[in-house]
Amino acid sequence: MSQYLLSVYASTDGAVEGAPQTPEEMQSFMARVMALEEEMDAAGAFAFGGALHGPDAATVVSGGTGLDKVITDGPFVEAKEHIGGFYVISAEDLDGALAWAEKVVEATNHAIEVRPFRGTGRLKDQVGH
Repeated sequence: MSQYLLSVYASTDGAVEGAPQTPEEMQSFMARVMALEEEMDAAGAFAFGGALHGPDAATVVSGGTGLDKVITDGPFVEAKEHIGGFYVISAEDLDGALAWAEKVVEATNHAIEVRPFRGTGRLKDQVGH
């Protein structure tokens, strides 16, 4: 099994087409997402997931070896979309991960980026030290 990151993209201004607007729409949205997460869990695909605060809550730390560190408010880049949440899943292959991504799209009505992990766990476990 491989692990994949399913990034859930949202609009920075919150004006996502089809986004829940009323309490009833939000309740339906949450029911779809909870059902999806239960399906992922039952299939053994769900590893971890979470929702993120908006980019206005981000803090960026930059600099490198021998450079002064700089801490600034806000997102790393200006963009119309940002990662609003994510799932880390296990799937046999990319096709399996894409099948789960399609279900996330159906449940959330948000674009999903699928990326395989190069490795899992700590870097020292990946390089054999």
